[in-house]
Amino acid sequence: MKGREWYQATDVAEEYEEKRFSRGGRLIDQRERRAVLDALAPLEEATILEIAAGTGRFTVELADRGADVTALDISAPMLHQGRTKAHAVGIDDDIAFLRGDAARLPFPDDHFDAVFAMRFFHLAATPVRFLSEMARVSRHQVFFDTFNRGSLRSVYNWLLPMGSRLYSASQVNGLLAEVGLTLAGSEHDFVFPYGLYRTIPDSIATPLRGLDEAIVGNRVGELFATVSFWDARV
Repeated sequence: MKGREWYQATDVAEEYEEKRFSRGGRLIDQRERRAVLDALAPLEEATILEIAAGTGRFTVELADRGADVTALDISAPMLHQGRTKAHAVGIDDDIAFLRGDAARLPFPDDHFDAVFAMRFFHLAATPVRFLSEMARVSRHQVFFDTFNRGSLRSVYNWLLPMGSRLYSASQVNGLLAEVGLTLAGSEHDFVFPYGLYRTIPDSIATPLRGLDEAIVGNRVGELFATVSFWDARV
């Protein structure tokens, strides 16, 4: 997986959320949280596995809403940030933080109600392997996002430190079919790339987001969306 060593650096873990979700990046955080919460509801007593849980951005919120969450990540420093966050809101006992490899999940078949991964598949060298494992341990639902080949992200992708694996809709549908998953729904968003939002203040990002939503709200806009959220069934 791309960035394995980079994500395990302590300074990267400590600065991860500040660099990505401050300034205009908060709008990305809000949209991603809404996507996860809407897809996985109802949460009360649901058993959920988060792959590449990182700093616990989603994990803690899901647990706080009544889900029984397991958070898995390859990076010990990232998991430390998640544990610290869970402790701060008093839900340490409601989350199992595990260090592990998403390509070899240490769980039996059909172990969770739902399995999801965010900001993960753009780094996956062998996406079918990871998706197959997610499908194996889920009894009902698999949810994930991808960065899209037809988006503006492709223009500056070569400038990024690790690059990104970009997907077309047909590629995602092919992956789902290969691992035996059925697409239940999808959403597409952000014509303007994430990197732009992270570099501009709220006063500019908010009206830009309004324009973004107007563009992506039609079929043409969807074709150029930066990110897609995929909701699949086992």
